Amino acid sequence: MFSFRRFKAICKKECLHILRDPPSLIQTLLLPVMLLLLYGYALTFDINHVPFTVYNRDKTMLTQQLVDYFAYSRYFHLVDQVDNYEKIKRLFWRGKIHLALVIPYGFSAHLKRGNPIPLQAIIDGTDANVGNTILTYVKAVIGQYNNDLLQTQLRQRGYSQVELPLKAELRVWFNEQMESRNFIIPGLIVIIMTMVGATLTALTIVKEAEWGSLERVMSTPVEKSEFILGKLTPYFFLGLIDLMIIIGVGKFLFKVPMRGSYLLLIFISIVFLIGVLFLGLWISVVAKTQVQANQMAILLTFLPALLLSGFVFPIHNMPKVLQIIAYMLPSTYFVTITKDIYLKGLGLKALWLYTLVLFAFALFFFLLVINRFEKRIK
Repeated sequence: MFSFRRFKAICKKECLHILRDPPSLIQTLLLPVMLLLLYGYALTFDINHVPFTVYNRDKTMLTQQLVDYFAYSRYFHLVDQVDNYEKIKRLFWRGKIHLALVIPYGFSAHLKRGNPIPLQAIIDGTDANVGNTILTYVKAVIGQYNNDLLQTQLRQRGYSQVELPLKAELRVWFNEQMESRNFIIPGLIVIIMTMVGATLTALTIVKEAEWGSLERVMSTPVEKSEFILGKLTPYFFLGLIDLMIIIGVGKFLFKVPMRGSYLLLIFISIVFLIGVLFLGLWISVVAKTQVQANQMAILLTFLPALLLSGFVFPIHNMPKVLQIIAYMLPSTYFVTITKDIYLKGLGLKALWLYTLVLFAFALFFFLLVINRFEKRIK
C-alpha cells in the first residue's frame, strides 16, 4: 500500500543528492536563461541588409537609379562598386558580399527604346535557404523598378497612369512583425524542458545502481511506485521552475506576445514534463552506466526535439521516413501547442487532440518504467 511517509523519505533523499551537487543545480536553473539568450538573440531567420556590390558597366542616370533601389531598400546594403569580375570573385571568397549585380553596356539605351535587357545577379548559394531568400528579394526589387519605370515612360508619352489589373493587399496574421523570436521562444520551452527533464532523470536510477545503493533501498519496505515517484518529484519541481523562468524571460525580455492562456500553457507543459520525466527514468532503468544513460538521453530526446519537431525545420519539407518519425515524437505536438497558444490564442477546444497525445505518451512511459524496473530489481 502506498505510504506517503516512505514517499517523502525518498523525495528528501533525492533532494539531498541534488543539493550536494551545486554545479549541476546551478546549471539546471541557469541553462534555460543561457539558451534563451543564445537562441533568442543569435538564432534568427530574418534576412535583412544583405551585403552586395555592383559592377556598373553603363554608368548612367537610369543605372544609378536601379542601384539606389537596391541600396535604399531594407533588404540590401551596398558594400562597394567594382570595375571587373575579379574583384567580385575576391569579395565572394572573403565573405564580404552575398550578391553582385552586373549592369551591362547599353542598359539605359535599351530601356529607352523599350527593349528588354538582362540584368545579371550573382548570388552566393553556399547556404541554399539564404540564397533562395536573396533571390526572392532581388525579384521583388526589380519588379518594383520595372513598374515605376513603365509608369514614368507612359507619362512621358502623354498617357495617364496605368493601374495594374491585380494588386496584392498583404495581411500577416499571428506574427504581424514577422519576428523570428516570436516563434523561437515558444519552441524553446519544448527544447529546454526536454533536455532538463530527460537528461537529469536519466541518471537517477543508474547512478544508484553504480553506487550499489539501489539493492539496499529495494530491500526495505519501499514500494516501487513510492520509489519512482519519490525520485521524480524533485525534478518535476525543478522543471516547473525552469518553465516559469522561460515564460518570464520570454514575456519581459523578449516581449513575445501571449494571445492565449498562461494557465493552459502551464497545464499542458506539466503533462509534457511528466512524460519526459518518465522517458528519462526509463533510460535510467535501461542504461548500464551513467555515460550510456547520458548519451541515450541526448540521442533519444534532445536531438530529435531540436531537429525533427518542427522547431527549426518544417516537417513537410523532410523525407517521408523522417516525417513518420517526427509524428511519433511528443515534442512535435508540444511545439505546435506552444506556438498555437502564444501566437494564435487557441484554447483546449482546439488543442485537445494534441494534449491527449501527450497524456498517452506520459502513460505509455509510466507503464514502461514500471515494467522495466521490475525486471531490473529481480
